[in-house]
Amino acid sequence: MKSRVQELVDKSVSAMMSAIEIYNKPDFKYREETFAILAINAWELLLKAKWLEVNQHDIKSLHVIDNSKKRKDGKPYKHPKPKLTECGNPVTHDFKKLTNKFIGQNLISNECYKNLKVLNEIRNSSVHFYNISGAFALQLQEVGSATVKNYVRVAEDWFQVGLSKFNFYLMPLTFMSRGDQAVVITLSNEEKNFSNYVQQLDDAKNTLDSVTVSLDISFARSKAPEALKVQITNDPSARKVVLTEEQVKDKYPFVYKDLVGQCRSRYENFLQNGKFNNLMKSFKEQSKYHHLRLLNPDNPRSARTDFYSEAILTELDKHYDKKHQT
Repeated sequence: MKSRVQELVDKSVSAMMSAIEIYNKPDFKYREETFAILAINAWELLLKAKWLEVNQHDIKSLHVIDNSKKRKDGKPYKHPKPKLTECGNPVTHDFKKLTNKFIGQNLISNECYKNLKVLNEIRNSSVHFYNISGAFALQLQEVGSATVKNYVRVAEDWFQVGLSKFNFYLMPLTFMSRGDQAVVITLSNEEKNFSNYVQQLDDAKNTLDSVTVSLDISFARSKAPEALKVQITNDPSARKVVLTEEQVKDKYPFVYKDLVGQCRSRYENFLQNGKFNNLMKSFKEQSKYHHLRLLNPDNPRSARTDFYSEAILTELDKHYDKKHQT
């Protein structure tokens, strides 16, 4: 027969697996909120299992004591009575109380504690109110990814639970949003408060546990029909994506000399004249075709090199006659 501790651990793992499974469904409209609710449930069960283990499996250690109850003579009971639910069961310590107990006894790291605080804010907002704009997709995934990462480490450390056989990961954000149109989102005051709260807590550096997990999205050219389309923009309000030197070279493979060579071999009527120069001037104004690389990015007067994408050839095809293939 399983002990209460093991039963709680098993239920905790099941709750976390359910949270991840629902989060990773292709189309689920209440994804982040449901994940937060189930993930909090998984953590609370895991914390209760550890608390029982620390307290020699004494179930009373989880009970909330009702100090208002007295004997008929007004004196406190020798053995304090637990607070009861409406159906008469003892009330147990809730998630917030347990996390405070564990951080106070150094049973969880400070980063893990802060991640759970953020996750609980998401859960409270989901249960007691709602997220108006749905603008938290990326931030919630960063919080959720850290939650899963911390959970796997803590469960294995506390109870030697082998979780490697399970797919304990959250689907990358790129597989969730397939809309073709950009959407302008306005955050409500409640959501702004939450975003600021996360930023204040997220100062973890090089630790085993995390408050959030940063997501690294890279791009590769693909002709597959299911590949997601992206667009480069100069809009300062757009989310910033940093490209590596290799990625820049892949997207913009030509310097000016290379591009001229491509044109000479590609077109019958190509001349490096005023017409071509005017076309190149217009292309330089569009990041889709042109990338300016500074030797020293912090010095706008440093040496520079212009790079051009292959897409520029498609535009030049409209102005010149391609050579016939022999």
